[in-house]
Amino acid sequence: MHIHILGICGTFMGGVAALAQAGGHRVTGCDAQVYPPMSEQLQALGIELVEGYGTEQLALRPDLWVVGNAVSRGNPLLEAILDARLPYTSGPQWLAEHVLARRWTLAVAGTHGKTTTSSMLAWILDQAGLRPGFLIGGVAQDFGVSARLGEGECFVVEADEYDTAFCDKRSKFVHYRPVTAILNNLEYDHADIFPDLAAIETQFHHLVRTVPRRGRLIVPARSPALERVLQRGCWSEVQRFEHDEAMAGSGMAEAAPDGASAAVRSATPSTPSTPSAWLARGGEQDFEVLEQGRVAGRVRWELMGAHNRANALAAVAAAAHAGVAPALACEALGRFQGVRRRMQLRGSAGGVEVYDDFAHHPTAIATTIAGLRRARPGGRILAVFEPRSNTMKLGSMKQQLPAALAGADLGFGYAGGLDWDLAQALAPLGERARTHRDLQALVDDVAASARPGDHVLVMSNGGFGGIHERLLRALREGPRGN
Repeated sequence: MHIHILGICGTFMGGVAALAQAGGHRVTGCDAQVYPPMSEQLQALGIELVEGYGTEQLALRPDLWVVGNAVSRGNPLLEAILDARLPYTSGPQWLAEHVLARRWTLAVAGTHGKTTTSSMLAWILDQAGLRPGFLIGGVAQDFGVSARLGEGECFVVEADEYDTAFCDKRSKFVHYRPVTAILNNLEYDHADIFPDLAAIETQFHHLVRTVPRRGRLIVPARSPALERVLQRGCWSEVQRFEHDEAMAGSGMAEAAPDGASAAVRSATPSTPSTPSAWLARGGEQDFEVLEQGRVAGRVRWELMGAHNRANALAAVAAAAHAGVAPALACEALGRFQGVRRRMQLRGSAGGVEVYDDFAHHPTAIATTIAGLRRARPGGRILAVFEPRSNTMKLGSMKQQLPAALAGADLGFGYAGGLDWDLAQALAPLGERARTHRDLQALVDDVAASARPGDHVLVMSNGGFGGIHERLLRALREGPRGN
């Protein structure tokens, strides 16, 4: 079959393209901007890419058009497809019918941590010899790719709650029908498509309805949003994370305080939680995993943050459902290298380290800063962020930004392209926050403010104008302020 993918350079649709080609299909695709890194990955696979959405692409005559959710009504190629009554489908629907229908699907959902936890889980299954397939919204450094068809029964998919396509406004994850599902956390996000948290909870309820009785849901305890989801109906086994009391209000697997324990409690929907089935005991980078009160393994790794320890517990619990012994899972995590753009050290110059992270939601920003603070307590943190996501561009979370950045010594915000006043939003931070509409001015300010021993933490869900290399170059050239 020849499939032509509209919006092929998005991480998800690029992964679908790689899976389709691995499955023996001829794959071509187009995007408004054929851009790296996905364009490079696809070209390396020999997939033909077309720039733009011109109607001349109808001459390709594919058997099926697969439409990404970035493509809306009014797109010239989409309108031509509809007018000609040509066969089309969405990326999630194609994935469900052509890949997941034959697999034990392990889905990782939640507002935060999906990519990292999915990568951990795929790595554990891989190291256990299960030869899993996966589709992840980022590039796991252990695999070097975002998608793989795999040869075994298991398939790990990052289960996004964003909508499916122009013709299907359900969340992507309702198509996946997992046997094992991690619901890592749930907060309000995607203000461009969801009016409130209750609307997102409804989509998570729809996901829960697709998990079979023999399936397993892995859910953090004391998450009011997820508890409301489960109270609307649950027909599968449930295992819960349990966190320190300081986290009770957030429901996040991402923000456990330093030294806190995180546990997984087993429960069926009709019975209260039983004594802890899983417990993490120790620090963030060296901790024991206990199963039923007995040490089942120990994780020693370089990853930062209590959120990653909690993500690890979720991955161990999910892998156990697929038959992987906890000891083996812990051993595998000790070799896990992490995901690109998740607290990734991009380089250092003049004694200043520059990190890159995908954080863009206020909670993720706060958690990322806290994780770096605990891992690198000896220097200042200069937080550089771009409010680029659709939610942030709408300004619906601007009031949360001062608290999100409070853990940094200095905050630098890029206001380019915003319709609201970033400087005013950050005013509660006083002189600790600065904003710029010109990217080069931002780079110059950060470089002038940095001093040896500092850690510059860049946070954005986009390329941020190549700011990382620009910062490193500016730091090498100096001078820096005191």
